[in-house]
Amino acid sequence: MINIALPKGRLGEKAYGILEAAGFECPSIKEQNRKLIFENPEKGVRYFWVKPSDVVIYVERGAADIGIAGRDIILEYSPDVYELLDLGIGKCRMAVAAKKDFCDRRDRTLRVATKFPNIARSFYNEQSRDIDIIKLNGSIELAPILGLSDVIVDIVETGKTLYENDLEPKQDIVDISARLIANKASYKFKNSEIREICEGVRRNLGV
Repeated sequence: MINIALPKGRLGEKAYGILEAAGFECPSIKEQNRKLIFENPEKGVRYFWVKPSDVVIYVERGAADIGIAGRDIILEYSPDVYELLDLGIGKCRMAVAAKKDFCDRRDRTLRVATKFPNIARSFYNEQSRDIDIIKLNGSIELAPILGLSDVIVDIVETGKTLYENDLEPKQDIVDISARLIANKASYKFKNSEIREICEGVRRNLGV
């Protein structure tokens, strides 16, 4: 049985749709109930929903053999896993955003509000920029508006939320999409089963 960690929400539902179309369906996952684990012994798959940021932990520690995680989560947590496939869904980008009239003065520390401190720190380290990380968990756009930070580092899809709050993207950091990842031990000992799933997904996506 291959254990598969799916991120809760739209991304996970899209990812399951891809796996279902590739021949690894599990009908019980669509039932309206409070179950957390769903399996199809005939197909040899067991699915479970977890918080998106927890997928990499379940996979890295072997509770899941494979899982679907956004590249943002992979870059932020740097889990010791194999990245097998870009699913081409959940596309967006990580970017620096600020007020439209913001001008970076390099003679002082830049205050950066973000949910992704490691990504932000790595980005600014490459520029040898002195920064003060302000870790927030929600409504990142408020930080520069209220003077808590100079800029934010966050995921941007359409940019609509930024523009509606008089902010704008200033610099792209990295493109984001959902990836199929695998536990390293599972990839060794359940290689044929995992490769079968990968090939099925590849065929379905045409990649």
